[in-house]
Amino acid sequence: MNTHIFASRLRQRLACLLLFAAAGVAGLAAINSSRALSRSSAATEAAALRKIAPWVTAHTADGRQAEFIVVLNDQADLSGAAALQTKRAKGRFVRDALWSKKQATQGPVLQWLNDHHLEHRSFYIVNAVWVKGRAEDALALAERPDIARVEGNPEVRNYPNPLPAVPAPSQPNEPDTVEQGIAYTHAPDVWAMGFTGQGIVIGDGDTGFRWTHNAIKPHYRGWNGVTADHDYNWHDAIHTGGGICGPNSPQPCDDTGHGTHTMGTTVGDDGSGNQIGMAPGAQCIGCRNMDQGNGTPARYMECFEFFLAPYPVNGTPAQGDPSKAPDITTNSWECPPSEGCSSQTLQQTVEAQRAAGIMCVVAAQNSGPSCSTVQNPPGIYDAAYSIGALNNGTDTIASFSSRGPVTADGSMRLKPDLAAPGTNVRSSYNSSDTSFAFLSGTSMATPHVAGAVALLWSAHPELRNDIDATENVLNSSAHHILSNACDSGPPTTPNNTYGNGRVDILAAVQQAPAFQLTSAASVQMHGAQTFGVPLPLTSEPGVECRSTGGHETLVFTFNDTVVSGSATLTSGTGTVAMTSFSGNTMTVSLTNVANVQQIALTLSGVTSASSQTLADTTVRMNVLIGDANADKSVSQLDVSLTKSQAGMALTNSNFREDVNVDGAISQPDVSLTKSKSGTGIP
Repeated sequence: MNTHIFASRLRQRLACLLLFAAAGVAGLAAINSSRALSRSSAATEAAALRKIAPWVTAHTADGRQAEFIVVLNDQADLSGAAALQTKRAKGRFVRDALWSKKQATQGPVLQWLNDHHLEHRSFYIVNAVWVKGRAEDALALAERPDIARVEGNPEVRNYPNPLPAVPAPSQPNEPDTVEQGIAYTHAPDVWAMGFTGQGIVIGDGDTGFRWTHNAIKPHYRGWNGVTADHDYNWHDAIHTGGGICGPNSPQPCDDTGHGTHTMGTTVGDDGSGNQIGMAPGAQCIGCRNMDQGNGTPARYMECFEFFLAPYPVNGTPAQGDPSKAPDITTNSWECPPSEGCSSQTLQQTVEAQRAAGIMCVVAAQNSGPSCSTVQNPPGIYDAAYSIGALNNGTDTIASFSSRGPVTADGSMRLKPDLAAPGTNVRSSYNSSDTSFAFLSGTSMATPHVAGAVALLWSAHPELRNDIDATENVLNSSAHHILSNACDSGPPTTPNNTYGNGRVDILAAVQQAPAFQLTSAASVQMHGAQTFGVPLPLTSEPGVECRSTGGHETLVFTFNDTVVSGSATLTSGTGTVAMTSFSGNTMTVSLTNVANVQQIALTLSGVTSASSQTLADTTVRMNVLIGDANADKSVSQLDVSLTKSQAGMALTNSNFREDVNVDGAISQPDVSLTKSKSGTGIP
């Protein structure tokens, strides 16, 4: 055989063998890679399945569609709202923070839902999306790294339809009298003081309300006495069904009667003897979150979102205006986790309301008399003010009223917070504009307290939208009722049966602090920064040591909005040039103020937004240029102190050494201080 031919064939065989070997190696690698991918895929799927609530898994079995809520990992930080002073500022901050987070993060999820032609609705009060889909859709969404969990959206029956209402006469038993529960909480005594809830808005999340009812219409914010405007005042979260109201009702409507009843207990008064409401001077708005007594987490979220920033009928949350938000919401419903509700997501909605300065008053539920039956959202939350029910006209707990402590979340939290009349409560009903009915439940107790808050805030605007302070006043002023039925040890208060006791709104109004001056300061601009010398109200006067050419600015801070008043220099040399008011402050500008003296400024006729007038009050101030250490004399100590701070950045601890008030501590400040050495005030 030719040597070249043999070599050629040998090379061909070797090449084939190498190809077969390479193919074998590749095959083994592919098998190993496939196994690795399979293990990775299984791990990813297992992690995704853990994100999916059991309710969703059960209700999407066998190819069925179900409604579920997809919650994103990235949620807004609302902690900054705590530092803001007004409801308007808090509400705008919270709404914008939540909205911005939604806009920044939901895009990819919404695109995926659109690409897969899935019905959905976006929320922002919680960064979440309602979706209608199948098991494979829930799994695909759960596998995304930006998704925290997939929760169920079960329909929960809160009330039977029709309700077990007992028809009531169109007039009370005695003409021109108030209902028993209203009188028992001492609301009429507060009315007699001139406080009826004026200036306060209450939002009712319920089965809707009959806005034309004679006891409600005059108090509905959407009625001006001539025409109705439901924009920003009504929202319907029922988009299918809806009973007698139908879906997406363009005007307030009640398909069951429950919401009309609770609304009446907050504000109702028809002017003809039916004084059924706690706060007849307040206004009301509403949102229907139940379809003939049946709610879902998505409906509850939608109404909470509307109350956070109301928008027009047929509008969208993008048009939401937090300045039109209610001050208080009353919520007589529950959402049991045992039926698929997620406690975590609804908790975020309640906490968002509180951060925005909206007080969320909720029913403690009707699962008593056993202990730890306050077990469902929103009544279990710390951020909600939960209300138990008393037998009307007595200080005994209603048998159905749920008790604490809260074990559902492991907190052992004391609940309810407060109790109010809740049996045989007569209020407005949806049958006609003149119909009334008796109902019982913590649902009936809850609006008593929502109305009580409106009375307290109209009497004490300084408490308005300060939820912590308001709860403290209501709790401490309540008529305490001892019990140990659900607590260890001897009978005590607060307790897990009555909470802090029966609401007593007269005691709350009387206990809340009177209008008072809380602080005073001499304020100057140091370049771009502002610093104030504190002026004690009772002890030794503060020392103003800065050289201002005889111009002094004194700022007085009160515990309520101040609307008027005057200031007079009653001792010392100087002139009151101008007085102005802004929020809780009164600013007095002085000119021609001489150095080395004590001045006394007397405030007279200072009046708050709640029409309280401060007794004449005098605040004193020592004026001594160069007295950096505030010992009423200028000496080498002051010179040395000023020199030690030369070149240092201005802070609250060294601004006094900027004697020239030019924004920097330098040699001219040292020289000026030295030139004043030897001066002093006795």
